[in-house]
Amino acid sequence: MDFFIFISEQWLLVSALLVLIYLFAMTEQTKAGKQISVHDATRLVNSDAGILVDIRDSKEYQAGHIANALNIPLAKLDARATELEKYRQKTVILVDKLGQHSASAGRKLRASGFEVRRLQGGMGEWRAQSLPVVAG
Repeated sequence: MDFFIFISEQWLLVSALLVLIYLFAMTEQTKAGKQISVHDATRLVNSDAGILVDIRDSKEYQAGHIANALNIPLAKLDARATELEKYRQKTVILVDKLGQHSASAGRKLRASGFEVRRLQGGMGEWRAQSLPVVAG
């Protein structure tokens, strides 16, 4: 009950706190690279302006992945980031399971100077749109 009393008496401070939390969250999302729809990702890759990097572990990648996507698991990204140097002029499109874990990879790659986008909804959205998946 004291909590609600505090909120009603300090509504201005609570409102300011909520605005700051929202701005912080939006800033962190921007640092990780903007999200991109499956259709925009397809357009980038088909125009040879983008490269897909699947950051899921190898077992999930083998079960089904987007054609021509590179598999660099998130846990090994620091050690294998040099593999992306030849794609520096392209937009790196990060793919994960559901679009939730690519933010940390995006921050790392953006800090290294890459142009990064994150596939909105990850492989879950790709499959939901009935887009082709390659196994093996």
